[in-house]
Amino acid sequence: MANDHPRIEELRARREQSMLGGGPAAIERQHAKGKLTARERIDLLVDPGTFEELDPFKIHRCTDFGMSEKIVTGDGVVTGWARVNGRVTCVFSQDFTVFGGSLSGANAEKVCKLMDLAMKIGCPVVGLNDSGGARIQEGVVSLGGYADIFLRNTLASGVVPQISAVMGPCAGGAVYSPAITDFILMVEGTSYMYVTGPNVTKTVTHETVTHEELGGASAHSEKSGVAHFRAPDDASCIALLKRLLSFVPQNNQEAPPPGPGTDDPNRMEERLDSIVPDDPNRPYDIREVIQLIVDDGDFLEVHAHFALNIVVGFAHLGGRTVGIIANQPQILAGCLDIHASTKGARFIRFCDCFNIPLVTFEDVPGFLPGTDQEWNGIIKNGAKLLYAYCEATVPKLTVITRKAYGGAYDVMSSKHIRGDLNLAWPTAQVAVMGSKGAVEIIFRKEIAASDDPAAAEAAKTAEYQARFANPYIAAERGYADDVIEPRRTRPRLISALAILETKRDKNPPKKHGNIPL
Repeated sequence: MANDHPRIEELRARREQSMLGGGPAAIERQHAKGKLTARERIDLLVDPGTFEELDPFKIHRCTDFGMSEKIVTGDGVVTGWARVNGRVTCVFSQDFTVFGGSLSGANAEKVCKLMDLAMKIGCPVVGLNDSGGARIQEGVVSLGGYADIFLRNTLASGVVPQISAVMGPCAGGAVYSPAITDFILMVEGTSYMYVTGPNVTKTVTHETVTHEELGGASAHSEKSGVAHFRAPDDASCIALLKRLLSFVPQNNQEAPPPGPGTDDPNRMEERLDSIVPDDPNRPYDIREVIQLIVDDGDFLEVHAHFALNIVVGFAHLGGRTVGIIANQPQILAGCLDIHASTKGARFIRFCDCFNIPLVTFEDVPGFLPGTDQEWNGIIKNGAKLLYAYCEATVPKLTVITRKAYGGAYDVMSSKHIRGDLNLAWPTAQVAVMGSKGAVEIIFRKEIAASDDPAAAEAAKTAEYQARFANPYIAAERGYADDVIEPRRTRPRLISALAILETKRDKNPPKKHGNIPL
C-alpha cells in the first residue's frame, strides 16, 4: 500500500527475501531434480493457513572463506508450528536451495529451538531432511550443532513422536538425527542416506557403488531396515507421513487419536473359519487375516519391505488405534530371525512409549536355525523381541492362529509375560515343537527297534499330533484364556480393548533397563 510506514515496507521486503530461499535459479534446479522446495513441502504437509514460522530472519555468523559476503535470510532451514490433520505439530524443513541445505550453527539453533518448544507443549516433531551435511566453512561449529540436535532427539525419544522424511541427501553425521527418531520415510530416486559416500567407500574397500545402491530408498527399506517407509515422490511421501501421524498421539501422556469407528464392532467374518489350511505346512497370508479383522480393512504396514517373515503396523479396532505384530507363514514359515526380531522389538517399544495397545497374531514354528543366525547373534537379537514384549505395559492381546512352538511361543506375547488376553483358534498348536520332531526325540529308540521304523514313526506322529497339536492343553492350564471360532475374533478383541482401557501396570523403579543391544 502507498501509505505504509517505511519500516513496514522494510519488514515486508525482508520477509519476501526470506521466502525466496536460494533464489529463483536454485528453486528451478530443485524442481528439475524432481524435488519440491522446503516451503512447498511444508505447504503439502500442514493444514492450509496454519503454519506459523519461527526465526525467518536468522542468518549465519561465519566470516571465514568469504562467507560474510554470502548471507541468505533464514539460513537454509524453515522452522515453525502448524496443524496437521487438525493437531499441533512442530515442523522443520531443510532448504537445499540455500548452501545445499548444509547445517550451520545458526541453522542448528533454529531446529533446537523448535524441538525444545515441542517438548514443552507436547507435540510431534516432523523433520523434512534435504541437506548436503555439515557446513564445512564453519568447522566444529556445525559439528556442535549436530550434537545439540542429537541430544534433543534422544531426550525427546519416548516423550513426543519424532518422524523424519528424508527427501534428498542425508550423509555423514547428519544420518544420526533421523536414526534416533521413531520413523524414517524415504523418496525413491531422489533421497539417500549413508555414513560414508561412494567415493570414500571405493577408496577404503575398493567397492564401486552408486549413491542409490549404497543408501537409496530401496537399499534402506529392504536391506538395512533403516527406512520404515518409501514413496515414489515428494507428494506421496508427505501423504504417507500425514497418514502415519493420524495413528500416533501428541505425546506420551495422551491416548492415540480415534479412528472413524464406523465399522460394526460385532462384525464377523466367516472367511476366517477356513483361512488356515488343514495341512500345517501350507502357508497363508497373515495380512488377509489382519485386514478381515481391523476396521474397514485399513492397515498401515510399517517396514513393509524388510524382514518379511513378520508383519507390523497400525490399524483401528472399534475406533481404537492398535499396533499389530504378526508372524507371516508365507515367508520362512513365519520363523523368527535376527531382522524380524529387531523389527518387531522396535515397533513394540514405540507403541508402548505412546500408549498404543498391542495385538499379536501368532503362527510361529520357532527361531530360524543356521550358523549365519547363530554367529550373527540370534540369541541377543531374539532377546530384544522378548524384552520388548516383557517390558510393555500397554494392553496386550494375542491370537494364536496356528503354530506356537518352543521359545517362540513364550516370546510372542504369551500369558507368561503379562499378556492380558490370549485367545486361540481351534487350529492352534501349542507345543515345544512340531509333532514329527518331537516323536523323533521321544520315541527314537522305540522307532529304531521296530520292524518297520517308517510305519512306527508315522503312527507315533499321528498319536502325538492328536494329543498335543491343539490349543486345549494350554487352555486347560489357563495359558490360553479361551478357544474361539475364528469368525468371532474381531468382536472379542474390540470388547477386550474396551475393558482394558483402564489397565494400570508398571515396571519396577529404575533409571532404565539394559536391553540386549
